Amino acid sequence: MEKILYTGGTFDIFHYGHVNLLRQCSMIADKVIVSLNSDEFIKEYKGEYPILRYNERAQSVSECKYVDKVIKNTGGMDSRPAILESKANIVAIGTDWATRDYYAQMNFDQQWLDTNGIVLVYLPDSRHLISTSDIRSRMEKHYKNYLNTGDENEGL
Repeated sequence: MEKILYTGGTFDIFHYGHVNLLRQCSMIADKVIVSLNSDEFIKEYKGEYPILRYNERAQSVSECKYVDKVIKNTGGMDSRPAILESKANIVAIGTDWATRDYYAQMNFDQQWLDTNGIVLVYLPDSRHLISTSDIRSRMEKHYKNYLNTGDENEGL
């Protein structure tokens, strides 16, 4: 049986932490499907729009050699439609979710996973390496330094 893996997220400002997660996904599956959150859902969930628009994020993620297909998370908080669309038999998430209620976040339970023949796996979290939030914070700091110094080469 072909192992099809689903993972989802925002993947804003695509970076090597994202690549690390997707590489790990590719090590346990024959095919990796990424469900990408819509701009509107990100605004609703995080309170602000992503830096990159959906089509820009989709292009970046689809260019990653570890990704076979990118689909849009059209269900928002209910990931079941995207998971079913992907035909996945594996759902992979980072260990950062181990202490949070991922089932509630994704709007499914163990029975739904079992009924659909899907196993949930936790992959080592890469946020200690780098994160989009960290990059955004650095960008803001550099911009503020630039404004304060007036030196156009500051922070380069």
